[in-house]
Amino acid sequence: MRRTTRAAFGLALVLVATLACGAPETAQKAPATVATSNVPKKPSQPVELNILDVAGNLQLTQGMIDEFVAKNPDIVSKVNYTKATAPEMPGKLQAEQQGGQSQTHLVLTGTDGLSAVIQEKLVLKLLPDFSSRFPKLAENYLPAAGKMQELAQDQGIEVTFYPSGPLIEYDPNVVKDPPKTTDDLLKWAKAHPGKFQYAVPANSGPGRTFLMGLPYLLKDKDPKDPENGWDKTWAYLKELGQYVDYYPTGTTATMTNLANGTANMIASTTGWDINPRVLGTVPAGMKITTLKGFHWVTDAHYAVIPRGVSEDVLSADLALIQWMLRPQQQAKAYDKGYFYPGPAVKGVTLDMAPQASQDAIEQFGRKEYDNLIKNNPQETSLPAEQQVAAFQKWDREIGSGKTK
Repeated sequence: MRRTTRAAFGLALVLVATLACGAPETAQKAPATVATSNVPKKPSQPVELNILDVAGNLQLTQGMIDEFVAKNPDIVSKVNYTKATAPEMPGKLQAEQQGGQSQTHLVLTGTDGLSAVIQEKLVLKLLPDFSSRFPKLAENYLPAAGKMQELAQDQGIEVTFYPSGPLIEYDPNVVKDPPKTTDDLLKWAKAHPGKFQYAVPANSGPGRTFLMGLPYLLKDKDPKDPENGWDKTWAYLKELGQYVDYYPTGTTATMTNLANGTANMIASTTGWDINPRVLGTVPAGMKITTLKGFHWVTDAHYAVIPRGVSEDVLSADLALIQWMLRPQQQAKAYDKGYFYPGPAVKGVTLDMAPQASQDAIEQFGRKEYDNLIKNNPQETSLPAEQQVAAFQKWDREIGSGKTK
């Protein structure tokens, strides 16, 4: 199960924090953007696209892209896929753009890479410049996905979405009475020291949603202000930390520990619950629960177009992104539960997905997810500046000396 974005999150956000103090001179040297009025709906000749994935997004969207290429040979002749971590991506784009033209034509990124390229002015503004290419975009998104699109600040188009977490995943052979409240979780951790885990939030989707979800569970003063509005949350995490042996630096380690019994209960998300059980890395019989007062903390992936691409490449990129937002293509985002559900637009149901996806979700999905998604509030992730503040405070006050 690939989670490049998760593993890289902390480094990228530290980069964002640094950049917030002032964009570097190299970013200002990026080539001029193409005039929007001159961009045709099709390139003058088929282009070869270089697509960079820094979010593990191709697991959800490569099928969409490959079908586009097969059905539109007059637009795209070939696609070259590469993968990297989110912190590597800004420097790569900067170097290319300093050379006069971007050799990376499209980037698929999570909120971490998105924040970095926005801060460094490395990507094109897509809205409202190309609004005509995406009619009724906001209207077509799922409501919570529409809120995540706002985080793109008009410089990216959201292509996949999921409500994420925080969920509590546990081994029912050991945990006979799973916690129902935050107090219950604290009592359980105290009674079973070392057996509850969550990974470093800056490097883990489940860890991040656990951190961002606690202010809602605890009814803290301001869930969007980690520095001044999370008094209850920080106090809770410090007390809980007394019974946590260590914080793994990535989610995969918590899944391994749950599977081998080192941990009996961990923070999780819909995708991290389903996909590892599909792959067999976590036993199929593990269960999930939520705590009283639960709010989802949502997550998304975006397509962004680097500055300096040619007019033909820009034309092809826009056509491809349009294609990826079609309901029949969005259905491929169900994948094998990796980003469950996955589609960002309305009207995409599981019966529209490939049979392999339907089979995987039928066997390893949770029937309770439909009601949990329908009946609980969905909150956007914190914006980049607030995430930096939250992660840095967690590192200083909670995780210091206990991560490995």
